[in-house]
Formats: sequence, structure tokens, C-alpha cells
Amino acid sequence: MNIKNLFIAGLFLSVFLISTYIIACRPDSTTKKPNPEKIAAQPITGADQTEKYIPYLRGKRVGLVANPTSVIGKQASADSLLALGVKIQKVFGPEHGFRGNASNGAKVQDEVDAKTGLKIISLYGKTAKPTKEHLADVDVMVFDIQDVGCRFYTIINTLEHVMEACAENNKELVILDRPNPNGYFVDGPILEDSLRSGVGRHRTPITHGLTMGEFAQYLNGEGYLANKVKCKLKIIKVANYTHDTPYELPVKPSPNLNTAQSILLYPTLCLFEGTIISQGRGTQMPFTVLGAPALKGKYPFSFRPVSIPGMSETPLHHNTDCYGLDLRNYDTNQLRKTKQVNLKWLMELYKAYPDKEKFFDYTQSKQMGNFDKLAGTSKLRKQIIAGLSEAEIRKSWEPGLSQYKQLRKKYLLYP
Repeated sequence: MNIKNLFIAGLFLSVFLISTYIIACRPDSTTKKPNPEKIAAQPITGADQTEKYIPYLRGKRVGLVANPTSVIGKQASADSLLALGVKIQKVFGPEHGFRGNASNGAKVQDEVDAKTGLKIISLYGKTAKPTKEHLADVDVMVFDIQDVGCRFYTIINTLEHVMEACAENNKELVILDRPNPNGYFVDGPILEDSLRSGVGRHRTPITHGLTMGEFAQYLNGEGYLANKVKCKLKIIKVANYTHDTPYELPVKPSPNLNTAQSILLYPTLCLFEGTIISQGRGTQMPFTVLGAPALKGKYPFSFRPVSIPGMSETPLHHNTDCYGLDLRNYDTNQLRKTKQVNLKWLMELYKAYPDKEKFFDYTQSKQMGNFDKLAGTSKLRKQIIAGLSEAEIRKSWEPGLSQYKQLRKKYLLYP
């Protein structure tokens, strides 16, 4: 073959290789593209649907009940509303404060917000309920706080107090509704009236299965407000949402619920706050681990709680190694399948704990409150001590759960 022919053959080979490369790199027409309907079907919070409430708020003096979960897009609701021309008179902050700087259970003082200059009224300090004076220069109240769907999570108490104040002072309450990350199931014992407390005020199971908008309707309908007054409500519903819709919160709801895993485990693990078992407060993995020093030798996994400002200054078992369960990689789809609070861990650790009398002694644990108040009943503690099976315990819940589930239907905004 002469040089000319070699050149032509080489040229054809180059063209062939380049063409093959271009075809190979071209997107496959059979490749599945993102379904725009599925993208559009993501839940849209009430706060993000500004077109449904901003026109209504303009020209009114607004009182905003908010915390760090109160966001429009990725910006704090207070900042966004001001930018959209809404006149915010003052902000009311719940537990942990408006900007989320306070630790669990710490009293919060009134202050002026450094960023906006807005006056902040604490509803977790000297008063839990807005006063007549607080509402004198307010035309309408707006409630925009993310809940996690548990009876012992104090935001529902704040909602009740705000509704009561609005009803007594003839103020409308606009609720910017948000999905309930634990709204896919209703489970646990019903609160007994004799055990009403700051970690349980309402006759619901541990997981109530309601959004804030639905819970507000429940409070009105069941006469929870003082003198059975009714609060005038305007609820901006979540779009594209059902109670079975998985939802991962864009902002952590509190300093110690800092991961999606902790939020889904919270309905189960918060019960340990009434025991001698640490749930990981004082670590960067709260509500995803369980342990105590006395379990050394029974479990290989360990962690050490320390003081963490803004999260837990004096955690249980401070500066002491705790041994127990690591649930950080637990498959939370199991919770979705069973739609139940997990009792197995509570029963297992009680059996493993060497000094049974100290297990439920909350005075030694110095945690949130006694076990009976968190559980809403004294029966669960007694049943575990007596060695009843999980099936026997759950059977005792059935009458109350069945009655509550029927009652709940009246107040649902979402299927």
C-alpha cells in the first residue's frame, strides 16, 4: 500500500472513531428523564404559598409566632415577610427562642432581635400566653412553626396558648401549615387527665397524626381553650400532601433534633427521658443512641455525653462513658411498615439494666420529667416492670386508640 492509500485509510479510520465517540456520548433517547409531575408533587408548605396570604396581611399589624423552622424558601419568615411589605409589630418565640439559641427547657427572656429590630416576646419564660397588652396593637396573628407530631413536643402547647389569647381578644389566627414528619401513624397510650403536664396536655396518643392546622381545629372542636372559647382560624394548607407523604424537614426543629433520623426516632426515644438511660444529649447524635454507664460489658457500643452550649449544658451521665444501642443506621422504614412506637428497645434495656429500681427513677436522671407523664399513663411503666409482652401492652391501648382515631377524622385536612 502506497503512502497516499495509507493516508486515506487513516483519514477514514479517524472519521469513524470520532463519529462513534459522538454517538456514544449522545444522551440515550430511552433514558428516563425526571418526571415533572413527580417534581411538582412535592409538598409545598403553607408559608411558601405567599400568594394565598400576603394580600390578606398587607395593611394589617401582624403578630408572628415563629422560631428557626419558620422559613419561606430558605429565608426566615420574619425576614421574608418584612421584605414582602408585611408590617410585623412583634414576634412571639416558643421554647428555644425565636432564633433557636436557647437549650432544651431553658427559660427565654424578652428581647429585641438584632437582625430586624423587632421586639421578641418569649412564650417560654415569664408567660406562656400572649397577654391583652401584647395583642393591643396587633390586628392579626400568624402562626408558622414546624411540629414533629408528638404529644410531648411543646409546640402544641404554644399553639393552644396562642389560640386562647386570640379568642379572648378577638384576633384571627392565620396558620401557615406544614407537613408532620411523623404524621403517618397514630400510636401509644392516651393521656390520662391526672397526668396532664407541660409534656402532655391533650388527650391524644404519643403520636397524634395531625398537622398544626389540624391540631388547631382539634383544640377548637374538643373545647380545650379556657371557657371553651373558639379561635377564629384561617389555615393555609400544605399543597401536594397526604399523611403518608414522606417529608424531610428543611430546618432542624430543635437543637437536639438535628437529623432526619432523630426526628423519626423521637416518638420512641423521648420516653427514655423518664429513665436513667441517656438518649445522646450532650453528643452530636442526640435521639439516635441509647446507653448508660451501668450497661458496660453488656453492649460494645459506647458514647460519652459532654456539655454542649446551646444543646445540653448538663446532660445525663456527664463526662461518663455510656454503653448501649447505636440507632444511627437503624432502618426507619421499619417504623413506616409497623406504624408503631418501638417498645422493644425500652423493654430490652429495662431487662439489661442491673438495678431495676433505678431505671424509672427520673429524680436520679434529672431529665425532662417522670416516665408516667411522658407516657401519659402509669400503666406502661407497671406493665414493663411486671414483664408483660409487647402484644399484651398494645392490646391495652386498643380501646383508647380506636376511639381517638375515630375522633381525629373530624379534624383532618389531608387524607
